[in-house]
This record gives sequence, C-alpha cells and structure tokens, in this order.
Amino acid sequence: MPNKLIKTLTPNYPALTDRVVFAVLIGVATFIRLPFFFRDYIDRDESTFILMGQSWVDGHLPYTELWDLKPPITFLFFAGIIYVFGKSFLAIRFFGTLLVASTAFFTYKIGGLTSSKKIGFWAAVGAVVLQSMFGSIQGVMSEHLCMAFFMPALYLLIKSRSVVGHLGAGLLMGLAVMTKLNIAYAVLFVAVYPLHRHFIRKEYYKGLGMPAVYGLGILTIVLLTFLPYYWEGRPEVWWKSVVLASLEYAGARRYSIANLAPTFLVLGLFFFFTWKKRYLNYRNANIQILVVAIVGVVFSFAKAGRINSHYLIQLHPLLIVLVAIFASRLSFLKKWDYRPYLLFLLPLLPVESYLEYFAITRNKIEKGTFYNGEGITVPEYLGEHYPSEKNVLFLGYHIGYWPMDAAPPTMAATHPSNICRNELFPYFDNPRKTAVQELEYLMREVRPKIVVIRKGRMIFDDVLEAENRYINVFLRQHYKLRATVDQAEIYQRLE
Repeated sequence: MPNKLIKTLTPNYPALTDRVVFAVLIGVATFIRLPFFFRDYIDRDESTFILMGQSWVDGHLPYTELWDLKPPITFLFFAGIIYVFGKSFLAIRFFGTLLVASTAFFTYKIGGLTSSKKIGFWAAVGAVVLQSMFGSIQGVMSEHLCMAFFMPALYLLIKSRSVVGHLGAGLLMGLAVMTKLNIAYAVLFVAVYPLHRHFIRKEYYKGLGMPAVYGLGILTIVLLTFLPYYWEGRPEVWWKSVVLASLEYAGARRYSIANLAPTFLVLGLFFFFTWKKRYLNYRNANIQILVVAIVGVVFSFAKAGRINSHYLIQLHPLLIVLVAIFASRLSFLKKWDYRPYLLFLLPLLPVESYLEYFAITRNKIEKGTFYNGEGITVPEYLGEHYPSEKNVLFLGYHIGYWPMDAAPPTMAATHPSNICRNELFPYFDNPRKTAVQELEYLMREVRPKIVVIRKGRMIFDDVLEAENRYINVFLRQHYKLRATVDQAEIYQRLE
C-alpha cells in the first residue's frame, strides 16, 4: 500500500507541463500561507507598504505625504491592489501568494534548464517553503515582489540570446531594482558576467551590444519611476528618497560584520565542497550565472551590514537550485529509498501554518471572525470609545491607521522605527534633526489624544536609551492607561 501511494503521488517528471507545475506551486503556497491572510500584520514593513500604497491611492506620490525607505514600485504594487479591491488584507495576501508561486515557477524553469525537470520541481517546492515559513515572511515583503521580477529576468538571460530577450530581462531587472534597491548589486554582477564571457570568445558585438540592451531596459524602468516627480516639479524628492537615502542607510551599519560571518562561512564551505568533490559543474554557464547572482545578493548583505530573516528571500530561490542539484548527486540518496520518509515528513513541515489554522479557527469561534490582531481590534475599540478621534499615534501596530482612515502624524512616524533614524531625516527635509526632537514635536506640538504601544515591550530598540527614556517619562506624566486590547496598551492624554 505505501509503495502504491508513493507511486501515485510521485510526479511523472518528463511529462510535467508548465501549467501543472504552476498549479501545484499555487496550491502549496496557498495551503501554507492561507491562515495568515487574516492577520492584521505579520511584519511591520508590510504595514508601512500598505500605508504608503493607500497614500498614493489618495493622490499623494510616495515620499510627499508619508515616507519610507523603499523604491516606488513596492508602493505601486500595494496601491494597485488597494485601488482595485479596497482595504482588503485578503487581496494583499492573495497577491503575495501569487508572487511566491511565480518566483518558485521560474526557479523550476531555471532548474530544468540547468539540470532536469525533477530537480527544478523540487527546487521550486523548496522555494515556496523558504519564502513562506520561518520568521515573519508570511506577509508580503518587498523581497517577495523583487524576486518575482528578478527570477524571470534571470531565466530570460539564461535561455534567450536575442535582443528582445535581453531587453525583457532588463525591464524586469529594472522593476526588481525599483522594488528593492540592494538587488542592484546582483543585477550589475549578472550584467558583467556575459560581458566577460563574450570577450573571452572575441564576440565583441554580443559582448557590448547585449549588455547595452539589458541596461537600456533597466534605465527605462528607472526613468519611468522618476517622471511623475519631474512632471510635478519635484525631481529632488525622487533623487533624495530613492537614491541618496538608500546609500545613507546602507552606510549606517548597526551591526558588526561578525554577525554576517556564519552565513558567509556556510555558503563558502558549500561552494568549496561542491567544487572540490565535483558535485556541481562550475564550468556550466547556467551554474555560473546562478553563482554570480548569489554573490551579488551576498555582497549586498555585506554592504548593508545585516541579514534580517526576510533578506534571505532574495537568496533562497537562487541557492535552492544548486542545493537540489548537489543533493541529487549524493550517492547515499541514490541508493536509499527516502521517499516513504519524505511522504511522512513533508506534511509535518508547515507547523507554523497548522498553528495559525488553529488560531484563526479559535478566533472565529470566540469573536465571530477569522480576522485577528491588534491592528484590527484596537481600531474597533477606538471606534467604539473615541468615534471621531483621528489624532492617534501608533508606536506599535501602526497598521491600525488603515482601518481608521487616519494617517501617521508626521512623515518620520510612517514607520515607528523611522522616528529613530536620524541619518535619514535630511532626505525627506524633516525640520527636526534628532529622534528626541522628533518625539518632542510629536508629543508637545502634535499632542496626540491617543497613543498605542506594544504591551510588555520596549517602544523602540533597547539600544535607543535616550528615545525610550523620553517617551516613557512623557507617557507617565501626561497620559493614562485607558485599556489593554490584546497585546496593545492604549493611553489617553490627560490634559
């Protein structure tokens, strides 16, 4: 019986069609991510993207009413969904699932070109899992959108030798860069790779012409994001927010390079071992371009000085192809029928999803809705007790502005952590120079009637002693705790 079940569930890899593979990837991605469709927020960055997208729908270009450190295509994605579907967490998370499946599909296509359909299929399934589990990546991150452009662009560069193919790849790479600027290093490295290869072969026309076409596609997208600001007579807003602020942020390293060492060491050992043992053929052009792209992504991590969990979304769809090829060539896996164990373990893998399915079911029974989280329950409480109040400062759960039809009180407060990024203030012409000055302005001039913070947690990072001390003292002196809603504390101003 187990053997029959294994044979039934094992795909006929040579007969796989693109349509079937994409349907499987959509199914796997939806199963893993579905229970998270109903959360108010999963990562605070996603909440900020939603607020920026809503501001654009309301008629304000990014960086003119609200401000955040991402290129404009990220906000355009959210704005487009909000414009069509309204304020729908469900729609945003569904389209995020499509992004994950699309990225994984092109992982499958690249794996098929580099090795086989079997390798590509399992690499794609792994890509879905690695983009959907572990940490706070069940939401829609800028990295998800970035890789949904980057992977098909890389596929075009691998498969196509035509001008049209390189132009298409360039346009997609331009979208990737204008979604997540750090990917520009990988985009540049990938451009230099064929330049080097063609010159070795003395193919000078291709060596110069194809990268030029590729670069033209990238520049076209960059220019298109710049034009709205030029037409409004505010080109400096784009330049300072998209380019200069990102360079400043990358240079303002907050962590030691030692924190990056484990990741770099593991990758280095993997490449050395697979080269030494000849598990990977590094003379293969497809493997070379994957390695070049990986090096570009890792180089961007080094420049940023940090590797947050969601940063790895940019690494996994590339690396998983090489890992799958390596695993397929291990002799003990060839001799050992591991499929019964795989059949048992795979359904156990998405533990986070099962826990979330349980949580939303319990929430439905107790509260009558699958939707949950302080970004939903706090606005409901405020709507009941302070129905006309819009002067609210969310120092936690700032997605709460969205259902309240409110906006952050200052550009720096769009994302609560931006309040403490003094180095970025000049790039959106903030008249305050330090985080404490920004807090003083918020609390003494804006004078929010309601302040919302996270229960039992520091308001800002624990290393920000002056900022935490100021806000904690001010809340004690001028505010009173009125309610605790789930894990949010709601303070009302006394005077």
